[in-house]
Amino acid sequence: MTDPITEDLVRTFDEVVDRLVARSAGLGVEEYLWEPVEGCMTVRPVAGAFRADPLGPDDPDPAPFTTIAWRMWHIGADCLRGYLRFFEGEAPDPDPLAWPGTPDAGVQALTADWARLRTRFTGLGDAGLMRPMGDLGGHFGAETYLKLGLHALDETAHHGAEIGVIRDLYRQNFGETPASTKT
Repeated sequence: MTDPITEDLVRTFDEVVDRLVARSAGLGVEEYLWEPVEGCMTVRPVAGAFRADPLGPDDPDPAPFTTIAWRMWHIGADCLRGYLRFFEGEAPDPDPLAWPGTPDAGVQALTADWARLRTRFTGLGDAGLMRPMGDLGGHFGAETYLKLGLHALDETAHHGAEIGVIRDLYRQNFGETPASTKT
């Protein structure tokens, strides 16, 4: 084991993502976009594509409740894909609010986003994880790549758990998702 910190970070992250993917099995479109309270943030059709409702400076604190789709977007595009900006040679996401409007495509996008970030963390190794992000990190430049990885892991684990709770609430209210709405 030449890079035990990297291996532990990536292995733990893999387990969290695998748990979220397994917890998302059988997720139907209605459940994915279910707004359990008024004023939810979600992923909505806009001009022929789906886009996440953006958080803005005028949003209330705490932020509005969010749907499973929005939470998947937040984990995948906002965090995992978004954090690629802290690595050399990564182009900015041309449409960071774009996200699939179906659960299967959302899970595929999230796992693809993790695969890309996983490659970056693995490529750093332990020495690179302990290095500050520097200019690429902007006002986080003094923070290490390990701290970025742990933050991404925390975001994925806690929002993944919230997705599980929303699924439990949906089932309590509506029962199992009908097979005709699964995608």
